[in-house]
Amino acid sequence: MKVIIENGNPVVAKLQGRLDTTAAIKVAPYFQDLNQYAAGHLVIDCGELEYISSSGLRLLLTLRKEVAEKNGKLQIRNMNEDIQQIFKITGFISLFEIVD
Repeated sequence: MKVIIENGNPVVAKLQGRLDTTAAIKVAPYFQDLNQYAAGHLVIDCGELEYISSSGLRLLLTLRKEVAEKNGKLQIRNMNEDIQQIFKITGFISLFEIVD
């Protein structure tokens, strides 16, 4: 699992690989780093994300909460069909702004 953060407007975090339980533990510090941008515009790019587990979803939910508290904007883009299905099954599809 790899997270690439591109500073700009918006700040983009590109997720690459599998965001399973083991990877979620390793990338949690990157998500904590994203909290510094929570008052602005954040985009999570899932174009190269192959899989997400409940631990990965929890990281996104925690980030969403931080962004909401600081009146920022969080968008998720480029989800493949498998990731979209996971978001639909878990109800996360209604919690996030999904863009193409």
